[in-house]
Amino acid sequence: MARPVLLLACAILLLASTMASCAIVEHSFYVKNMTVNRLCNEHTITAVNGRLPGPTIRVQVGDTLIVHVHNQSPYNVTIHWHGVFQILTSWSDGPNMVTQCPIQPGNKYTYKFNLLKQEGTLWWHAHASWLRATVHGALFIRPKSSHLYPFPKPHKEVRILLGEWWNGNVIDIVNAAVATGAAPNSSNAFTINGRPGDLYSCSQNQTYKLKVVKGKTYLLRIINAALNNQLFYKIANHNMTVVAADASYTNPYVTDVVVVAPGQTVDALLTADQPVGSYYMAATAYESAVGVPFDNTTTRGVIVYEGSTSVPLMPVLPAFNDTPTDFKFNSNITALTSGTHWVPVPTHVDEDMFVTVGLGYEACTANATCGGPNNTKFSASMNNESFVLPTTLSLLQAFFFNKQGIYNATFPNNPPVTFDYTNASINSNTPLLYPPKSTAVKILKYNSTVQMVLQNTAVIGVENHPMHIHGLNFYVLAQGFGNFDPKTDNKSFNLINPMMRNTIGVPVGGWAVIRFYANNPGVWIMHCHLDVHLTWGLATAFLVENGPTPSSTLTPPPADLPQC
Repeated sequence: MARPVLLLACAILLLASTMASCAIVEHSFYVKNMTVNRLCNEHTITAVNGRLPGPTIRVQVGDTLIVHVHNQSPYNVTIHWHGVFQILTSWSDGPNMVTQCPIQPGNKYTYKFNLLKQEGTLWWHAHASWLRATVHGALFIRPKSSHLYPFPKPHKEVRILLGEWWNGNVIDIVNAAVATGAAPNSSNAFTINGRPGDLYSCSQNQTYKLKVVKGKTYLLRIINAALNNQLFYKIANHNMTVVAADASYTNPYVTDVVVVAPGQTVDALLTADQPVGSYYMAATAYESAVGVPFDNTTTRGVIVYEGSTSVPLMPVLPAFNDTPTDFKFNSNITALTSGTHWVPVPTHVDEDMFVTVGLGYEACTANATCGGPNNTKFSASMNNESFVLPTTLSLLQAFFFNKQGIYNATFPNNPPVTFDYTNASINSNTPLLYPPKSTAVKILKYNSTVQMVLQNTAVIGVENHPMHIHGLNFYVLAQGFGNFDPKTDNKSFNLINPMMRNTIGVPVGGWAVIRFYANNPGVWIMHCHLDVHLTWGLATAFLVENGPTPSSTLTPPPADLPQC
């Protein structure tokens, strides 16, 4: 239960916000196993406070959030506050072995941070192994009461949290995959607010229902909490108006389909403007890789107009491989430059990076049998570096205390070789097939500006990769297909009102260009938000140095920071 308490003084926060007052919002999370019935079977899952999804946290910009996490589960746990800037509070960001050691079973840790310079929909989730499949929840940051939304006030705000379900223990599933090097089992269902919907067996009474009043407008706060699937989301016979993405306001964009990659959020206005009746909302996978097994099922909930007794209508969903629909949605959203917290795009670039992202293999240990092709293990990499998390000390502790031997500051600005990145024939190029394993990171000067071309490769196969950076937002300047060509593609950069994100789906067989300010001291991991690819090493980390003043210097770790 949240306990907002009015602070007596908010002098520090007032420097960063025009708020009239600020509050402390306090929660306690009890992470423990619980038993649920799904898809005709009884399952034991790990969840927070006995809920799936976990508690929704509601705050206002400028508030301080304190969450006491009690790990009563049998697994190591951390909690990541996805999309929260964590300005000078990198210790509370949460990724396991990046900013902290895990909270071990029977232990606890308190996360404390301020919600500054962002409004909209974010979320929280476990960031250890695959626990985020069931350890997750929504985080809503509303404007201060003296400020208005930059769109008509909705009649109601509605959480639409899209998830993924396995008929099995997710920790056992990922551990088996890691041990054999094979791809993990696909999920068995998708969910809306924890419910699979009536297309699945034994799920007639496990369908999310939203009651609406004709003529009223609802703000749908859509979150993709799935581990390994990007999703199409539609509502029969209704359009939606996108007004924010990843807690950044956008110019209104009218669409009949929303596309969300794992980790992304979309705020969309839904007006109940159709004849009184019932209408299904539905979500299904967008799967860009060819020939790869995936969950091809559909979850659905139902929107029921007040007074309706009719049978719900079903939307026509895109094909699972409808890349044009995905690209149209993501390339048409632009920033609302008159919105709160907008900062113009930097025109000067200090660090110019070209980063390849893709799959590969890892050699099987001698005398062992592995489950990947030709007795290999699957791997993944950025610039041909396959990331390995440290085991004895977190990256942030090593960086803050200048401990040697935990990481290498060797992550390159460019791939080791230039090649035809999206040409499938490169599968025969052995050096590219086996990226070396390392903990290679990139050190950035405080307040430097970084531009990164994220280039998909066809090594093993082409696929859309949702890339997430902790601790900051980035401008999406451009995206396209094929190999990025600076001579022509630079001309397409949007430097006026580009979409701001913390997670970007790099187009299948294509590229995206992002730019950001490294203005937050600490350690910020960048990784693919398909958990299977993160498990295989598709990640790196940015180590942002302190600035010249106390207000740009990371504070020491809290006394209760978990130790390895």
